[in-house]
Order: sequence, then C-alpha cells, then structure tokens
Amino acid sequence: MIADAAARRLHVIQGEFKVVTDPDVVLSTILGSCVAACMRDPVAGVGGMNHFLLPGSADALASGGDATRYGVHLMELLINGLLKKGARRDRLEAKIFGGAKTIARFSNVGEQNALFARRFLQDEGIAIVGESTGGDHGRKLEYWPLSGRARQYALTGVEAQKAVAQESRPAPAPKPVDHSIEFF
Repeated sequence: MIADAAARRLHVIQGEFKVVTDPDVVLSTILGSCVAACMRDPVAGVGGMNHFLLPGSADALASGGDATRYGVHLMELLINGLLKKGARRDRLEAKIFGGAKTIARFSNVGEQNALFARRFLQDEGIAIVGESTGGDHGRKLEYWPLSGRARQYALTGVEAQKAVAQESRPAPAPKPVDHSIEFF
C-alpha cells in the first residue's frame, strides 16, 4: 500500500456509493446527521462506502421520494456493487459512522440513521466490526476499503457549519414521472 499522502482519494457525497478493488484508494466523506456504511470482503479484496441522509424504507421510495437520499436504497446498492465485484455476502463486514445530532432544534434524525444502519446490517447477517455514531459534532471520515482501516476527524468551527449547512439544505424536488409515450 502506498503512503497516505499519495493515496488516490475518492469523495463519496450524500446520495452516493462507491465500490473499489484498488488497494491504493481511500474513500472519504463528511458526515453530520448522515450515516456512511463502509463494507468489505477481505478475501475478495473489494470494499466500498455509501452516504445516506435518511433511514427510509420501501414505503418512502414508493411514495415518490428521491431514492438516493434513503439508506435502504443505498445499502442495497452498496451490497449489490460489492457482490458484482466478487464479494460473498457471508464474508462481508461493515463499519458505520455518522449520525450526529448537529442541530439541537431538529429531531434526532442522526440517531434514527444509525439505528437503521445497525438493524439493516443485522437483518442481512452482515457483521458490524466497528462503529462511531452519535454525538453532537460532524466527522470527516477516511476509509481504506481493502484493509478495512478507518480514520475520522471531529469537525468543529467552520468545517462543522459547512456540514450542517449541507445537510439542512432542502433536497431538490423530485422530478415528476414522465408518463408520455413516444411512438416512432
């Protein structure tokens, strides 16, 4: 593995997931109340990370919500992405991060996100080998998917304000479903 400074960094933003097989890649993200699940198959040499805003369920998706905001959607995408790259479900291990209560006047969606991630992984039979959730400060997270190494930094001051501003920004309105049919 190359030195930290020379590692190729891929940033995972809210609503995304990434899966890699390159040992020289580090995945990073900034979390407030959002949660990132980091998963890997140590035998297959594949790992990844997602970053979700809301716990969500199939009901939330069916009602026309933006699927990329919801944990249920991003957890499934991450697991399927790992399986497509050679991972086996019975060897997957996970670490979860985030879920802070960054805005005192809001409900504790961070706690709900962390609880959702724990339940989802337990229901899927995926071992949780590490966790750092809760608190009242955001975090910067770095994850080396092939080794499973994770490092986090507490966000304070201006960094914390940016993370809170990003999460409290209203999500874009969902695009209406196009029911038209084009004949040619």
